[in-house]
Parts: sequence; structure tokens; C-alpha cells
Amino acid sequence: MVRILNEGSKTVRKKLEILRGAAGAFRERGFEGAGMRDIAEAIGMAPGALYYYFKSKDDLLYFCQDYSLDRLLVEAAAIEKRRLPADEKLQLLIEAQLSCMLDELGGSAAHLEFHALPSRLLRGIIAKRDRYEAILRRIVEAGVRSRVFAPLDPKLVSLAILGAINWTIKWYRPGGGLGPQEIAETFSRLLIHGLSGRPTK
Repeated sequence: MVRILNEGSKTVRKKLEILRGAAGAFRERGFEGAGMRDIAEAIGMAPGALYYYFKSKDDLLYFCQDYSLDRLLVEAAAIEKRRLPADEKLQLLIEAQLSCMLDELGGSAAHLEFHALPSRLLRGIIAKRDRYEAILRRIVEAGVRSRVFAPLDPKLVSLAILGAINWTIKWYRPGGGLGPQEIAETFSRLLIHGLSGRPTK
């Protein structure tokens, strides 16, 4: 059982609330430009109170990465095990990732900035990202084998899907024309249609 998935934890809920609020500061100033005081101001919290939950911006970034990847790995493993065609699995996976990024994390740029982590923290995060990508690639490979998808390179397809999904952080704005669920559904239909040449369910 992954340790950070205790959603009932008051501390985890507060950290997620802070992370969603920090997303606004990152959008306004960029991840590099937003300091801890900017984040505290954006969420209406005293800097001292913010430091109680996150000792530094690296600490906040690590929480964002570790939490989201643990969430996504659990979701992806469960989806991969389901007795469903590959296109339906891929649809569920795309929607789960976008829901996590845009809803749970509030579209935080911290989701993309993992390379800013110090090397002692980065290695574990990269390992988790690789595990997640491997599940996605296996689903695509299964779709190619079963001819649900066109005969395309699974690695290239997986990278293209992840690139498209991750880039939503750059343009997503809470309260915009489309909500996270609508964006997730639209992206899954668009990306899978490109693979299969036919509309998804």
C-alpha cells in the first residue's frame, strides 16, 4: 500500500489545498519565479504557517510529484488488470491522469517541474515516472497486437500521449470554458481516435 494515499489524513488534505492554491502563483510568476512568500500570499496563509507544511519549494515540489505518481500508479495498475479492450483501458488511463493533474492538483506547474528536484529526490521520482510510462506503453502494445490500434510504434505513441496530457498544465485555467472532466473526456476521445481511426464509445 503506497504510504501517501491516506486521503483521510488531515495533513495530506491540507497539503493538497496548499498545492492547488500555489498553482495560481506558479501561473502568474512561473515555477522558478514564485517563492514561498508568493505562494503563501496566493493562498492567504502566513509564511510561517506554510513552512509548517512545506520546509521549502523543493519540499512542495516533491510532495506534488510523489503524491500524484503514487495516485497514478495505483490507478494505472488497476486499469491494466481490467478485462477490457486496449482502447477502453487507454481512455480510462488518460482520464485518470488528467483528473489528477487538473482537478486534484489544480493544474499546478509543479507537476511538470520534476527536474528541478535535487538529485537525492529526483532518482525515486524518475523511477516512478518510468513505471507509469511502462504501464501506458504495455496498454498501447496490447492495442497494436490486437489491431484495436494502428500498427504504430508504442514508445513513440506513449511519449506523444504523455506530452499532450502534460502540456495541459501550460494552458489550463480553473474556471475556464471547460472543466477537468470535460477536458479529460475530450482528450481521451481525440487521442484514441488518432490511434484507432474510429470514434471511442
